[in-house]
Amino acid sequence: MEKKRILIVDDDPRNIFALQATLKSGGYPCASCNSAAEALLILQSGQPFEVVLLDMMMPEIDGYEAIPLIRNLPGGRDLSIVAVTAQAMKGDRQKCLDAGADEYISKPVDVDRLFHIIENS
Repeated sequence: MEKKRILIVDDDPRNIFALQATLKSGGYPCASCNSAAEALLILQSGQPFEVVLLDMMMPEIDGYEAIPLIRNLPGGRDLSIVAVTAQAMKGDRQKCLDAGADEYISKPVDVDRLFHIIENS
């Protein structure tokens, strides 16, 4: 079975590095960018992705603003958007889901949970 293609969107290169290393060790093809604006361009280019790992706290366009923009792209409703955030207080998960994310995972990322989310998205 072919692994899902994943786009990582995070403004911190250390987070991108860690997520890419983790995903590649699990056999997942992935690409990354460091802003929501760049993610929108990549997704508009027609590159095939099934999952977007979206940092919710980024400058300029944050994840809460980016989700509806992604959803409005052609094929955007079919993407699985996973909110990735250091915000792990009560209510933060629901806030991400209310913004349109399909799933939520807090930093530091639990690798087993991340793989479970991706496989079930």
